[in-house]
Amino acid sequence: MQFANELGNQAIQDVLTNHPEIGAILARFDIGCITCKVGICLLKDVVSIHGLSKEDEAKIEQEINNHLKTKGA
Repeated sequence: MQFANELGNQAIQDVLTNHPEIGAILARFDIGCITCKVGICLLKDVVSIHGLSKEDEAKIEQEINNHLKTKGA
């Protein structure tokens, strides 16, 4: 997965702190990172370990990148 600005290589807690809307994107695919108390997983790993279809992974990637583009990140 390729996220803009190397976001995929950041810990999910940092991603959600800087881009809370990404939590809602992940939640739509039943990825509950918003409630996780650890938050050290990398964004790219969070998406890949949940056993989603390649199509859903691509949708998440696209939605996150579109969000970042819209926000100018």
